[in-house]
Amino acid sequence: MEIVEDIKRRIASGKLKPGDRLPPVRQVAKRWGVALATATKAMNTLQQQGIVQAKPRVGTIVAAPGFTAAPAGELTREGIVRAAIEIADAEGLGALTMRGVAAKLGVAPMSPYKYVGSKEDLILLMADTVYGSLAYPDRHPASWRAGLEEAARTMWALHKRHSWLGQVTSLNRPLALPNLAIHADRVLGALERLGLDPVMTLNVHVVFYAYLQGLAANLEREAQAEEASGMSEEEWMDVQEPRLAELAASGAYPAFARVLDTLDGGYDLDLDEIFELGLRLHLDGLAAMIEDGRHGR
Repeated sequence: MEIVEDIKRRIASGKLKPGDRLPPVRQVAKRWGVALATATKAMNTLQQQGIVQAKPRVGTIVAAPGFTAAPAGELTREGIVRAAIEIADAEGLGALTMRGVAAKLGVAPMSPYKYVGSKEDLILLMADTVYGSLAYPDRHPASWRAGLEEAARTMWALHKRHSWLGQVTSLNRPLALPNLAIHADRVLGALERLGLDPVMTLNVHVVFYAYLQGLAANLEREAQAEEASGMSEEEWMDVQEPRLAELAASGAYPAFARVLDTLDGGYDLDLDEIFELGLRLHLDGLAAMIEDGRHGR
């Protein structure tokens, strides 16, 4: 296969070195002028040969010398789910296909359907598996605030490990997943201590999750934007800087201009810092609402 041999030559010549990131599957398909399925098959062939490996939240990289790909085992539902999670972690949920999972496992394209009915069913299994990958201590925190902090940081860690997770769940259509219910039960258990009525308890729970999900959704969106533009966040901001300076200098946005003028050394958006700030503001507001008694329906 041309893609496989071309990448092998680049590695052998030193143009690609261990740890170097390869383009996402969609860019591979575009660069070599082939169908997405062909590009997926080529990258999976390289993985099966131990030439490249999928690294979560990074993508596909050139494997280090001596790296050995995991041998293909008996096809199982659990194995299919694990392979699908690896694809989504490395390439994003948009790159996930049943055919791609089959290629990664080295089986016939229709084989996964014997164990998983559809791609939609597979995504639900993936989400449930991921939600169950971090456990809570048996003992609950001493206060409602500590309980909500624990739950929020646990779920934030899960979304950072699996950035596609923020694209799966919906506020309007909650998923009946056993492992997701564990997180919900933890949050509701903390909220029970506040003495809210049932409707307000659920409303606060929804607001709590909406904050987390809204922030986490940007993890996958950034990965998608980088794939579509071919530019990192820093490179994109460098391109936008002249336009932002032009807007500030126009006089139409005085507050915006003043903030830019007073920035010392620029501004680096750190989602972990934003998460902690948002969590503190959210919990402070909830505490103030309880103290003031403003928690009717």
